[in-house]
Amino acid sequence: MQLAKLLFITFTGLLTIGPTFAKPVVIGHRGAPGYVPEHTMESAILAYNMGADFIEQDLVVTKDLKLVVLHDIHLETVTDVEQRFPERHRKDGRYYALDFTLAELKTLRVHERTDEKGQQVFKGRYHGYADFRIATFDDEFELITQLNRMTGKQTGFYPEIKSPAWHRQQGVDISQLVINKLRQKGLDDPEKNIYVQCFDFEELKRLRNELGAKVRLVQLLGENSWNEAPTDYDFLKTPAGLKELAQTVQGIGPWLPQILDVKTGKATGLVAQAHQLGLMVHPYTFRVDALPDGITAIQLQDILFQQIKVDGLFSDFTDVTVKYLAQMVKP
Repeated sequence: MQLAKLLFITFTGLLTIGPTFAKPVVIGHRGAPGYVPEHTMESAILAYNMGADFIEQDLVVTKDLKLVVLHDIHLETVTDVEQRFPERHRKDGRYYALDFTLAELKTLRVHERTDEKGQQVFKGRYHGYADFRIATFDDEFELITQLNRMTGKQTGFYPEIKSPAWHRQQGVDISQLVINKLRQKGLDDPEKNIYVQCFDFEELKRLRNELGAKVRLVQLLGENSWNEAPTDYDFLKTPAGLKELAQTVQGIGPWLPQILDVKTGKATGLVAQAHQLGLMVHPYTFRVDALPDGITAIQLQDILFQQIKVDGLFSDFTDVTVKYLAQMVKP
């Protein structure tokens, strides 16, 4: 049984009728990084086989203007770039994808995410040294499209435009590159199985109004202290901010603590307010190895899907969330 058929919202500004939402969807967050290194082709394949409704592709740009699937503009936390190109860092000591050609990036081996001290972030995850490599957006598009053709599934795409303001400072218009790629592949369409997400609200407005994007857009909500983008998330979480968002985007992607008070287990009200404006809500990130204190994986999903009623969930453990939803919808 297919878990969810996403309700397609007509590309419009303010909605004039009450929203109706489909069954929740499972978004493979960076593929299936609970089991293999994030954003690799192997991670995408695993998330696909586990039943993800969408698979996320975080996108950054190479020196030769190719779109590659990486969570960060930097390379050292997920690859062996420091060993292969020890002199190619900038003055800040960081290695930037934008400073390498695609051919150079393809020589790097991807490993489990590490912190600034070189220690694995999630201790219980993959410990091996298999030959994982960086994927391009073209690679993942081809993979998922062909798997859909052969299996009859309709697994969708969920790309994120990473750090557009920083890319522009470097002389690269990543948003134009992304929208060009989507149009090339026939994906700039509100009825296709794709969302485009970004932390930068000004960039999402630019995508819609200047670049003429028709694809469904999602505003990611961070905290102002993260300095993720020149966006005031405190304002966007207010009724006035959500109303402004609803003129441009079809959904929001909040951080879990923004919709759930983990101390009380109660909703903050953000999801209900978004739903009143016709916005879908896809929070991030469900991790069975990083749960709030005193809450089990089942309890957290109960709260999210049955109490707060989110429309989807970014999950590092696709199989866990797919299994949960399959049991939830049984008669």
